[in-house]
Amino acid sequence: MAAAAGTTRPRKKDPQQAQQQQALVIPRSAAEEQRLKLERLMRNPDKTVPIPEKLNEWSPRPPPEFVRDVMGSSAGAGSGEFHVYRHLRRREYQRQDFMDAMAEKQKLDEEYQKKLEKNKVAAEEQTAKRRRKRQKLKEKKMMAKKSKLEQRSEQAATDSPKQQSSEEEEEEEGEASGEEEEKEPRFVMMKR
Repeated sequence: MAAAAGTTRPRKKDPQQAQQQQALVIPRSAAEEQRLKLERLMRNPDKTVPIPEKLNEWSPRPPPEFVRDVMGSSAGAGSGEFHVYRHLRRREYQRQDFMDAMAEKQKLDEEYQKKLEKNKVAAEEQTAKRRRKRQKLKEKKMMAKKSKLEQRSEQAATDSPKQQSSEEEEEEEGEASGEEEEKEPRFVMMKR
């Protein structure tokens, strides 16, 4: 009895789950393949998704530091020497092509960085130019406002107090109506 209690039987699978797992679906398009992958991932959302890392770029094997079997130009080379030479030559050409490609890539990266810097400087100059223009307009408005106030104060000094009070009332009414116009919305939404 103790032996029977200690052993465990494998559990029987649910027939519906077995059918779902056994059903083989061959995707007919890339979209269907993607849908099947998503469904498989969503069956168990707690399971971590394996995300492959970016593969490193291919790089040639570095040249040997010390070459032991240097081929000479004397006669009597064996029949396999040409194949060894051809293989070494191919590897060397691959290495040189790789170095050329890396130099070209580095050159393009440098050009791109220079272009980014140039665009950034141009944008800053344009922003500074527009800032100066806004400052000029602001200063012009302030100067116009000051000159207008000075003219009014000179005119008020020469005019009678009665005329001055009527002009001030008109100004206040004009400013009040201007404020109301600014606060009024440009469009009105209707309730249905």
